Amino acid sequence: MVIHFFENKTNVLTQLSQQIPTVDENIKIKGRKGKVLSIEEISEKVIHVYIEFEKIKKVQVSAKDNKTKRR
Repeated sequence: MVIHFFENKTNVLTQLSQQIPTVDENIKIKGRKGKVLSIEEISEKVIHVYIEFEKIKKVQVSAKDNKTKRR
């Protein structure tokens, strides 16, 4: 079966696979953790899986000490 993974109407991954993920299953695509929201069967061999990735928390770099001397 051909499985298309979508996030917000954006195709993230298209995969040829034998097993279909289940709803509320945790999956990892391209190094990002996500959760399956819903599954829609288009035809016998085409399935759309809608996922939601975890939000990426950006770490702010601490401000440099401007009092140090530069050479």
